[in-house]
Formats: sequence, structure tokens, C-alpha cells
Amino acid sequence: MVMTDPIADMLTRIRNANKNMATEVEIPNSKIKLDIAKLLKDHGFIRDFKEYKVNHKNFLKVELKYGKDKSRIINGLKRISKPGLRIYVGKDEIPRVLGGLGLAIISTPKGVISDKESRKNGIGGEVLCYVW
Repeated sequence: MVMTDPIADMLTRIRNANKNMATEVEIPNSKIKLDIAKLLKDHGFIRDFKEYKVNHKNFLKVELKYGKDKSRIINGLKRISKPGLRIYVGKDEIPRVLGGLGLAIISTPKGVISDKESRKNGIGGEVLCYVW
């Protein structure tokens, strides 16, 4: 199986596990997926994540987070910039997700950061995805 968009695969795995109320999901690991997982954890969308190796292949185990009444913390994940159509924004065009309640993940020259950090630092980049 040839995977053309590994970030979309990661988001789909998290979306499907969240829909099924799974406690964790395994994802093939890469540096950008690790950076996305760090942002999701820092902003409270997931409980934790761990890196591990099996037969010389790197994996990422993401522990999903739910509310006290089994409500979902992640209500939506949307891939914005795709391999066939890259979406770039300047420092003045950084999007707000749900009026600031959600999170836009942006790949910048300074690394993968949130929309709030991007606005604070005054740098634009490629809009990878929205999380709300």
C-alpha cells in the first residue's frame, strides 16, 4: 500500500478511534506526526503519546482523551493543505478555528506550531489541519 498523505492518515486514524471511543490508537511515526501529537497534547486534545519501535519500524501510540461523562474532547479534525493543493498563509492571514476555540496547526520555518504561536511570532506557513 502506497501512502501519499501520511498526515491525513494520522488524522483519519485519530478520528476513527475517537468515533469508536477507543482509548488509544497506533500510528506509523515520523517527525511531523510527532510534532502534531505534541501540539495536540499541549492544547489538551489528547491525554498522552509514546514512541516505540517494532521490527525496525517506528510507531506512535496516541492515548485519546474523553470528558467525565464520556464526551469527546476532539469534535473534529480536518486536513487543509493536501499534497495536490498546498495552502499557505502569510502572517496577516492566519486562520482562527471556531473563533479561537479550535486549533490550526501550521508548518513554518520555525517548526510546526499552533495558530496562536504563529500570530504571536508574526510568521506564516503551510496550514496543515484544523482541530476542534
